[in-house]
Amino acid sequence: MLTADFDYDLPEELIAQTPPAVRGTSRMMVLDRAKEGVEHRHIGDIVDYLRPGDLLVLNDTRVFPARILGAWDDTGGAAELLLTDCDEEETPGRHVSLWRALCRSGRRARVGHTIRLADGHLLADVLECGEEGRTRVRLTGDAPLMDILAEHGLTPVPPYIHRDPNDPEMARLDRERYQTVYAREVGAVAAPTAGLHFTDALLADLEARGIRRAFVTLHVGPGTFRPVKAERIEDHRMDAERYHVPQATADLIRETRAQGGRVIAVGSTSVRTLETVAATHGGQVVPCSGESTAFIYPPYRFLAVDAMLTNFHLPQSTLIMMVSALAGRERILAAYREAVRERYRFFSYGDCMLIL
Repeated sequence: MLTADFDYDLPEELIAQTPPAVRGTSRMMVLDRAKEGVEHRHIGDIVDYLRPGDLLVLNDTRVFPARILGAWDDTGGAAELLLTDCDEEETPGRHVSLWRALCRSGRRARVGHTIRLADGHLLADVLECGEEGRTRVRLTGDAPLMDILAEHGLTPVPPYIHRDPNDPEMARLDRERYQTVYAREVGAVAAPTAGLHFTDALLADLEARGIRRAFVTLHVGPGTFRPVKAERIEDHRMDAERYHVPQATADLIRETRAQGGRVIAVGSTSVRTLETVAATHGGQVVPCSGESTAFIYPPYRFLAVDAMLTNFHLPQSTLIMMVSALAGRERILAAYREAVRERYRFFSYGDCMLIL
């Protein structure tokens, strides 16, 4: 299939730049694959579509303030790092660690050069350089890294959300709202955005109605925003992302299946985790950890997921290809055209779609 087959026209003003004023008030389009057309509801109405015995699977990864501003030590030119993966954790008391990162600067990063970050509280020595700003750095701080990031780091919102890094109000808003209410496991540089719609009250309402929930962890990396540049989608390769499925989640999925309930994944990251595990364990979800490079596109037979809640995704992205694999390309593109006509809000801070 061609990447261009997953294109659609989106007015720029429909790209949500901020979250809704109140969490849990987003619009929700409902696409039932057994019916014609779509319904227009709100996220709180999800209780009308789930049944006692269904299981919600959510990604409990936690976004950390991984974007750090600074300058080159030799020239004073502006530079910034987006920390992506920790290669070697801090030695207690030394505040030294090794990380993979993306470097943005007016000049190309070079091995042996140093970036002074976080108002001088953190130094990054460049150890390796790759394509598209990929670097490996040694970080040396005057305090534990996470303490420095908590004070000086910025929430790494996607590039289509435009931010002035010197706007403290927007920085505060992003730190609070670009995070699910159930985030626990630190390690993501992008939020599992379908989960942003849930409030504690909505989760309690679902539980009271007999709809259970379970958690997986997939630490979302910057690859989630990497465009598909290949003409044929089969030629695209996904970046690896670390995942973990606990015993309790595997048990709940097995029980749900045995009792005739549905497994509803909240977000593409939950889908990718469950389908990665099922594909490598004979169709079963088992407790395990690993790295996922799963690229789900039509045609695809889902092994672990029956339905999903998801946001509206970028044209020609791996994510719109995934939802097309679940609901059908023509139906998804028709639904997206209707979402544009109805002025839904798109992408990470936007509205959502329930695919049943």
